[in-house]
Amino acid sequence: MCDDEPMAAITVLSDDGPRTVDGHLELGHVLVDEQDLETAIGWVLKPEGLCRGDVCVPVRDRADLFVGHRLDLARVAAALDRPVVVDPDEAIVAVGAERGARRRALRDLELPPITLPDLDGREHAIEEWHGRRRLLVVFASW
Repeated sequence: MCDDEPMAAITVLSDDGPRTVDGHLELGHVLVDEQDLETAIGWVLKPEGLCRGDVCVPVRDRADLFVGHRLDLARVAAALDRPVVVDPDEAIVAVGAERGARRRALRDLELPPITLPDLDGREHAIEEWHGRRRLLVVFASW
């Protein structure tokens, strides 16, 4: 990739919901300018590491987070111990919850608060069905 290539809109799904940033998707890399990291996933790269509010995760080698002069969101997510799934055809990147949150959810059998559309496009919060059995079918094209 050439650093002066034009950027394209990428949708990033994370804890904070969907966000759109300019970036590149190529060969397993999700590249964004450093100043767009907070918009993309809510974290900032500082001298002390990756920070969100008053929480900072130390980064051993900051250079490992970059491809050229752009940050690779997949490498940033790995440094934060979060899984990443990339759909390059749709320009969508999903950044999962950190390992501890995933383990707690499995242990406690609790679904995080989510809102999903029904077949008619109406939004429903998962809490609407509290105490009632429902089947949630999820699939991915990749």
